[in-house]
Amino acid sequence: MAQSSVRITMRYLVKALVKYGASDMHLKSGRPPLYRVNGKLIPAKMPEFSSELVKDVVWDVLPPCLISEFESRRQTDFSFVMRDLGRFRCNLYFQQGQISAAIRLIPFEAPDLETLGLPAMVTELALKTKGLLLVTGATGCGKSTTLAGMIEHINRNCHVHILTIENPIEFVYSDKKALISQREVGSDVTDINQAIYAAMRQDPDIIVIGELRDYKTIQAALTAAETGHLVMSTLHTNDAKSTIDRIIDVFPSESKNQVRIQLASTLLAVVAQQLVLRADKKSRVPACEILVRSPAVEDCIRQNELSRIIDLMAASNDYYHMQTMNMSLERLVSLEIITQEEALAASDSPGDLKLKFSGMVREP
Repeated sequence: MAQSSVRITMRYLVKALVKYGASDMHLKSGRPPLYRVNGKLIPAKMPEFSSELVKDVVWDVLPPCLISEFESRRQTDFSFVMRDLGRFRCNLYFQQGQISAAIRLIPFEAPDLETLGLPAMVTELALKTKGLLLVTGATGCGKSTTLAGMIEHINRNCHVHILTIENPIEFVYSDKKALISQREVGSDVTDINQAIYAAMRQDPDIIVIGELRDYKTIQAALTAAETGHLVMSTLHTNDAKSTIDRIIDVFPSESKNQVRIQLASTLLAVVAQQLVLRADKKSRVPACEILVRSPAVEDCIRQNELSRIIDLMAASNDYYHMQTMNMSLERLVSLEIITQEEALAASDSPGDLKLKFSGMVREP
């Protein structure tokens, strides 16, 4: 395929992604491109792609410096820009010996936090000055978008230095009131953990880590939060309890008690979110569970009594503005933003939520 045809083909594919309001595109040999629209994969109306075509299309945007890494590690992450359409994050990988790609749209402009439909408490948390603030949820639930909205809100309102460490860089920010330094693993720094420790010597007020993927990154993030910085990041966990469990579980047994003490004193909040189809079925809205550090939450973490977390969130809405996922879903139903059916499908405790909808209260 000629070089110009490859570029047109890739541009055509991502142009369709934007046109149909898709969040992601998948390329795989033997299938036409698939677009994720409102959470569901929809095949494009075009012929199946050959393995050669998949490679040609993605090779045209793969940075040459990553070719050897991809061929040796069999996967890589990078971003690319298509003029007038947006930035795109690509995970390139092998499956059954053939190249496949998952491509996600990253809009040129960071979102306005107020337009994302998030609870007011998320805006309040963005303006805190220290602690570990985590946005969590499954793949494709809008974690990166929420985090970007929080960063942009700080950018518009605070005279601070925000330092991001990402793999790859997703949203690109223009300095407003804040000074924003964005470092990409691979091009700006070789190792994410070294970058986190180095960040503490670069006079940051806020350190943003794209994702807490492993033990060393989590350890570095906790250390940065202990030094009095606001540290913001994401995790692939579904709720506040599993987030705390995940952080503690990555440490060796002999360190767990010390980590519980460390986490209890540094954890600012967990915002666990998912996207739920609106009643008009035209788009999705975030439903959020919010855990905020309080003396009772600190005690739960220190004493390893995480089974109390749900009840604490439910009882701490008035003062700390915490909320469970069911509380968020119930509110969205009451505002007629989502249907009861979608809320029940999204709930981890649909029986309790169904009782709420029927006007019943569960007896202790």
